[in-house]
Amino acid sequence: MGHSTTSAYSFYAEGGELDYYVMYGPDFSKILDSYTDLTGKSPLLPKFALGLHVGTYSGGTWGYEEKTSTQYVIDLAKKFRALQIPLDVLHLDSTWRFFGENGGKGATTFEWRETFENPKAMFDSLYALNLNAVGLHLRPRFDNGKKYRLLDKARKEGFVYPEENGQGEFVNFFDTNSVDWWWENGVKTIADQGAMFLKTDEGSAFGHKANESEKTGPQGEEIKSLHNLFPLAYAKAPFEKFQKYNTIRGMNHTREGYAGIQRYPFIFAGDWPSEWQYFEPVIKAGLNIGLSGVGNWAHCMGGFEHVADPELYIRWTQFGLLSPIAHLFGMEHPNYKEPWNYGEEATRIFTYYDNFRYQLLPYLYSISYQNHLSGKPLMRALVLDNQYDENTYEITDQYMLGESMMICPVVTKGAQTRVVYLPEGEWTNFWTNEVFQGKQYISILCPLDQIPIFIKGGAIIPMQETQNYIGEKEIDTMDVLIYPKGHSSFENYEDDGESLNYVTGIYATTLIDSQEGKDETVISIDERIGAYTSPTKSYRLLIASRNEPKQIMVNNIEVDMQLITQKKHSSVIEKNKIILTVPATGKQIIKLLY
Repeated sequence: MGHSTTSAYSFYAEGGELDYYVMYGPDFSKILDSYTDLTGKSPLLPKFALGLHVGTYSGGTWGYEEKTSTQYVIDLAKKFRALQIPLDVLHLDSTWRFFGENGGKGATTFEWRETFENPKAMFDSLYALNLNAVGLHLRPRFDNGKKYRLLDKARKEGFVYPEENGQGEFVNFFDTNSVDWWWENGVKTIADQGAMFLKTDEGSAFGHKANESEKTGPQGEEIKSLHNLFPLAYAKAPFEKFQKYNTIRGMNHTREGYAGIQRYPFIFAGDWPSEWQYFEPVIKAGLNIGLSGVGNWAHCMGGFEHVADPELYIRWTQFGLLSPIAHLFGMEHPNYKEPWNYGEEATRIFTYYDNFRYQLLPYLYSISYQNHLSGKPLMRALVLDNQYDENTYEITDQYMLGESMMICPVVTKGAQTRVVYLPEGEWTNFWTNEVFQGKQYISILCPLDQIPIFIKGGAIIPMQETQNYIGEKEIDTMDVLIYPKGHSSFENYEDDGESLNYVTGIYATTLIDSQEGKDETVISIDERIGAYTSPTKSYRLLIASRNEPKQIMVNNIEVDMQLITQKKHSSVIEKNKIILTVPATGKQIIKLLY
């Protein structure tokens, strides 16, 4: 729309009949809110879903299936733990399962490959390593294995979508009885062993040629309208079934979707090769899907196919670890995409950004809640909040992560500098603390270990200490990074991170406000509101200030300035910040007097 001519919009549907809705903004945020009111708001993911996800072929990708093993998977998780690289979610991709008689590599038997010894013990070992969720990849077609013969049984019972001569293979996800049978006879067998979610692949094959086979799926006029809907029904089924079975929030990882896919609840960008030419288009894909109402999405950081150039790997994983869902996965054998396969420098940089992501969890979780309420994505095209600034219209290599952080991936091989556009407002270089005014292009240095990050004036970013997995320890101090500019506020959101209690109002919010004046800056932290009891007992404020205040008051009591100025801080987050700690009870009012 609007591409061929700016004077008219045109659209059509196969079959000639189309229902359409007109949503008047006038701003993009209101359009997204209206659109997701219609197609569904995203649920809150389990908090651990904001941690690192890793996919594995269990030691043997296509053509190397005999090298798969349960021990490989356990050793992989152990290595992340030994290297103290934070990790929460793991999934086993295609080669965990025995490929059946009819569907080639594309169908699902629900039978483990013989190289996997005692899968239940494997799951037990992974959970003993404190992984929060382990899942399995599958596709939507039944096949006969050596044991279950599910395809024959499903055809006999009528639980596959009908095709000519009774040869259907696709689970009929449009039918409740078929979904129940698929769960009880297939998925529940792996859930009982320890699987907690699925990676649902190949939903687009319904009515089209399937991956890894010549199968085209059902044909006919009715399939034209069902082709787009099938991936939605396909993702919905395991999301709802596992949510009930696990008694925690649902999580499903899917490759295809349609209007409303944000409900079930995230999608990944597909199998992009590990080459420089495909890096920026993946960023663009994320911006586009965010503008299409999907707040949570993932991509294979570092690329999926081929061994990546180490520099590309580093640049891509920097972006990936600052994406809505951080997903590490690749298919090449035996290199795969774990950071140690790309050398010490790549491992060091990957670990730094993974830890940084875990520090940002309170911020990411709060903007996830914003997404749940309004449909506004976590990763935002610059045009979303700057629609009257034409300079933002074609920017495909920068984005806002929430409302306060602008991320600028480096997408050119060998680049030591890059040009960044700063929209209206004041912007601080996160690494150097240099301050710039907006509505201009600037050139900045970008050494290999730094992805350019700019903090918007007025930013309030709740953070925490890092951990090896979410839930490792109770964190009772919350860091709050503040860049005063004019008047700004941020609502910090907290709940138990797993249950559906938030739907019934059991959560807590804390309003943090910053007001910059000529001679003083006033920061107020309201008393926490809500039914959830937070573990946070204190706030450590890190306030960016270009001048040394003459006096600091906390609740009208003067703070000893000598104690503050004597502290020496070297980390990027702490550098050039005024740091003081206040209790997380009652209202706190902090005044910096200049």
